[in-house]
Amino acid sequence: MTRRYEVVPGYFIQDTSDPGVLPAIPQRFGLADESPERWTSFVAQIKKLNDLADARSEYKVFFLGRHGEGFHNFAISKYGSKAWDNYWSKLDTDGEITWGPDPELTQLGIEQAMNVQQAWKDELPFGLPLPDRLYCSPLTRAMKTCEITFHDTILNDIRKVMVSELCREENGVHTCDKRNVKQYIEKAFPLFEIEDGFTEEDELWDPNIRETRDQVVQRAKAMIDTIFETDTAHTFISITAHSGFIQGFMKAVNKPIIAIPIGGVLPVVVKARLEIRLAN
Repeated sequence: MTRRYEVVPGYFIQDTSDPGVLPAIPQRFGLADESPERWTSFVAQIKKLNDLADARSEYKVFFLGRHGEGFHNFAISKYGSKAWDNYWSKLDTDGEITWGPDPELTQLGIEQAMNVQQAWKDELPFGLPLPDRLYCSPLTRAMKTCEITFHDTILNDIRKVMVSELCREENGVHTCDKRNVKQYIEKAFPLFEIEDGFTEEDELWDPNIRETRDQVVQRAKAMIDTIFETDTAHTFISITAHSGFIQGFMKAVNKPIIAIPIGGVLPVVVKARLEIRLAN
């Protein structure tokens, strides 16, 4: 059995607008409905989709968040993408900026995450559903963005964020994509839960081999598969990750890639259809 995914259009302006003209956080997160009952109505529509779905179909809403600016993003702006990919990305620092391994958010990145936090708070009075489940990349810039985003609204000792290796950025070669040790994550992010099998050292990062985009798509699909298989009772899902992962997610759900800005949020309605393949 396998699951086939597709995005259900018609709810968000991102479904029809030129993605290049959208801000990082569109008004109402891009929800087309502008009425005071907009999110209450949206939740009801998603519930109806699931109520009417057959036994092999299911709908979930994903809020895909890209981390705020990290020091590696600042370095890319400083040197340009070509010089970054060819030289600087393989180093930890230029003597002024340190971006590897596992860079922190810049002050701008912190402010971008605060903007997302405020966007959630602004829409809560209109029925915006807080995520039933939260997932996050194990890289510091993503975890800090997630922590700031849901501070005062959802993070607590009961509802924690699941840290998953599947959500990390396109991996290898670039030092900024090597994560910190498990012990650091446990100490720095006590309201985050780490998935089973998570190693102390980063055993996935390779200094000589970088993942291909197809491999990232496969990894993103594995994350989506995991969510649909294990979070059967949860409809609204948050994933805080990276541009590479989000692009892989888009390809995995058969949607044209949207270039989400640093610190941006992209909500999508995803239909999963379980397909049973008969043996020859």
